[in-house]
Formats: sequence, C-alpha cells, structure tokens
Amino acid sequence: QVQLVQSGGGLVQAGGSLRLSCVGTGYIFSMKTMAWYRQAPGKQRELVAAIASGGTPTYVDSVKGRFTISRDNGKNTVYLQMNSLKPEDTAVYYCNVKRWDVDYWGQGTQVTVSS
Repeated sequence: QVQLVQSGGGLVQAGGSLRLSCVGTGYIFSMKTMAWYRQAPGKQRELVAAIASGGTPTYVDSVKGRFTISRDNGKNTVYLQMNSLKPEDTAVYYCNVKRWDVDYWGQGTQVTVSS
C-alpha cells in the first residue's frame, strides 16, 4: 500500500530555514509527481510546490524564490527546502502523491515561524 512518511519541520524564527523530507513507498516513486501542501489554522489546504517525475518544479507565488522542491528517486524521497521563512508560512505541511485518481497524504509536519 502507498505510504508517505514525513520528517523535518519544527520551530524557527522569521528569516530562518527548515527542510522537510518525505519518503514514499508502495508505488513507483520515480514515475509520480510529488507535491507539498500546507494548511494553516482556519484555512483551506493549499498547494505549495510540486515536482514532476522529470524534475520540473512548480510553486505557489507566495513561496517562489524562497522554497525549493527537489527529489531523489534513488531514495524515494522528496524534499522541501524552506528559506527566508515568514510567520505566514506557519502551517501543517503535508506531502502528497496521486495514484489512480486517489490522493495519498503524509502524516503532516508542523512548521511554526515566530516573528
């Protein structure tokens, strides 16, 4: 079965950096677009970044130039490097893969940015 296991995150001051990791198993990792979403309290879950199987990344405008999504297919792992963090980046972050039109989610990781 598909499993996504996240690590990383935590508490950081504004301007700091964090890196999230997500290991995917139960499917052919290299063939799937991987994505990171986030959900802040009282808000809808939003797509932050995605990386296609070929490595092409896309980002929501609010994180462009600050966040970098990457993947290591040999390790079945997708990363989200977050730099110049802002308080508005505070949220629970989830990795995601869609397989046969079904969304699978990691367990979620809290990222808190203090001002």
